Amino acid sequence: MSDDPRAGVAVVEDFLAALGRGDRATAAGHLADGAIMIFPGGRRYTTLDELAAASAVRYRHVDKHREEYEAFTHETGDVIVWSMGTLFGENNAGVRYDGVRYVDRFRLRDGRIVEQRVWNDLAQSGVLDARAETEIEPQWRPRHPG
Repeated sequence: MSDDPRAGVAVVEDFLAALGRGDRATAAGHLADGAIMIFPGGRRYTTLDELAAASAVRYRHVDKHREEYEAFTHETGDVIVWSMGTLFGENNAGVRYDGVRYVDRFRLRDGRIVEQRVWNDLAQSGVLDARAETEIEPQWRPRHPG
């Protein structure tokens, strides 16, 4: 399983889904000892508790519309998984947002995540500083049914 890209995608999907629903215990089960998570601005975390504490000053909730995966086995035998899509959630002022681009790159070894690198447009979108939905450009406003 350790060099199967499809299994790597399943691990990443379960990891991201668990984080999205706030299930840190399940998500942590997918992290290898010594795993590192690198976020925009070069912020580095080694535990999900560190990540959650740092995120709490940025937003109340964030999740991902996971729209596309790409995966391959690296020459080292590690599996590389790219996850692409958009972010949605609520900032600390209670303003909801949606449609903010993200790309995550994961490195898995022996079926567990050893590295996650994150890129997204949260800072560029301005959604984290908005005090009302009208302060957010239409492309980043929540998708309302109807």
